Amino acid sequence: MPVLLLPIALGLVSTFGTPPAPDYKVIQTAKVGGEGGFDYVYADNAGRNVYIARGGQNARVAVFNMDTMVSAGEIAKTNARGAAVDSKSHHGFSSSKPVAMWDSKTLAPIKTIDVKGSPDGILSDDFNHRTYIWSHSAPNGTVIDSASGDVLGTIDLGGAPEQAVTDGRGHIYVDLEDKDSVAVVDAKTMKVTATYSLNGKGAANAGLAIDAKNGVLFVACREPSVMVMMSTKDGKILDTLPIGAGCDGAVFNPKTMECFSSQGDGTLTIIKEESTTKFVVAQTVKTMPGAKTLTLDTKTGHILLIAAEYGPAPAGATGRRRGPLVPGSFSIVVVGK
Repeated sequence: MPVLLLPIALGLVSTFGTPPAPDYKVIQTAKVGGEGGFDYVYADNAGRNVYIARGGQNARVAVFNMDTMVSAGEIAKTNARGAAVDSKSHHGFSSSKPVAMWDSKTLAPIKTIDVKGSPDGILSDDFNHRTYIWSHSAPNGTVIDSASGDVLGTIDLGGAPEQAVTDGRGHIYVDLEDKDSVAVVDAKTMKVTATYSLNGKGAANAGLAIDAKNGVLFVACREPSVMVMMSTKDGKILDTLPIGAGCDGAVFNPKTMECFSSQGDGTLTIIKEESTTKFVVAQTVKTMPGAKTLTLDTKTGHILLIAAEYGPAPAGATGRRRGPLVPGSFSIVVVGK
């Protein structure tokens, strides 16, 4: 009998035991330097460029080769929070006022587009090749035709939008951080068709990712620091898991079935989707303090984050105020296996 029990026990460990950690780590910290503030980072996977909006006196959108992290140029005189590129027209856009439009192959400017509100987030949607400029003040969303650069209309979301994602089938999902909910937008009509409440499971939701194939939203919240998994179909909450503090971005890799959440406390939380009803925190990676936004390199599976080092806060400073950016310290942090 003992002989027969041994393979059964081993089988139980193999089937039900805790799976090994994904083993992600920081594999590169590219100190690309440059002055000015920063917010979002965006990977143009087809064009192999990384776009990073930088503020300050020399406001511009800095562009780096995604494979070498060497400067590829910039979109000058553009005070933006983020950028996005349309995969069909290869036109790039900035979340700025006015919006800058350029040729992503040459980085040559095409035109500027007048918009209202206070541009912050941005989304390029391949469903009908439109670019969405998000604003915390009205109008919450401005919709631009990615080919012509024409403004097609605006959207009243009923709250302050942060990150947005598309399912590629005509539905846009938008974090409403001041309403603790996610708005659903019809990409054809540019109208809100539903609003999914977090039902007290989380608040101040700033990051959003999607498993479009299986209809799962990953809603990253700051209060408390949790990830809420939600159905795209009806907003049903599937699960809630802890993440690091100060999240400001999330992304899903369908090849590995993993959601990545970046936090200002210098951590990257990796949540594994084992099924549409089972999710686990697979790993927490130490990155760099302030690395709160991220983007996915779909070719390599690498996660790209941005951060910088800061000097001591001024004497008498209170709260979250920090010192000046250390010259040359701005970095692109690459996480992979």
